Amino acid sequence: MDAVAVSISSGMARGRVSWREALAMAGTFGVFQAVMPALGYAGGAFFREAIEAYDHWVAFGLLAVVGGHMIVESRSARDDERKDPNPFAARALLLLGIATSVDALAVGLSLAIIRVPPLAAVLVIGAVTFLLCVPAVRLGAKLGAAFAHRAEFAGGAILIAIGAKILIEHLSGAA
Repeated sequence: MDAVAVSISSGMARGRVSWREALAMAGTFGVFQAVMPALGYAGGAFFREAIEAYDHWVAFGLLAVVGGHMIVESRSARDDERKDPNPFAARALLLLGIATSVDALAVGLSLAIIRVPPLAAVLVIGAVTFLLCVPAVRLGAKLGAAFAHRAEFAGGAILIAIGAKILIEHLSGAA
């Protein structure tokens, strides 16, 4: 669901999104959401404590940086001087892919413990993420077009809020 929320906020920030960009974001999120549990499964108990100790901090940090940048950009330039925000650039996609999936490493560990066949699980996780993110990006773009420059600020704030939610859930033991 974090990947879906980031997809919506990225679409909002961009305001207009091509199908290629929507598919690129959904594909990135789908791949990361599938690969991270596979790595967690393969890593086994050796990495469990390290992953659980820092995954929420990494996710929060990455989302806060990307979201903060979007907020600063929304406030820094006059409308006629503004560059379009591009959460669909390769670097941004990489950061967002990591940020939304780092906690899935622990999911992979859980899959190993309960002996779920890893291939089927990671394929389903990746496919479902992809299928949910494509329409989420498109919906976000429609909302962004409707709210113009305020959408970039809102998208950045949403990314920071998602990071804070991840951090609070992990620190409070709710995850």
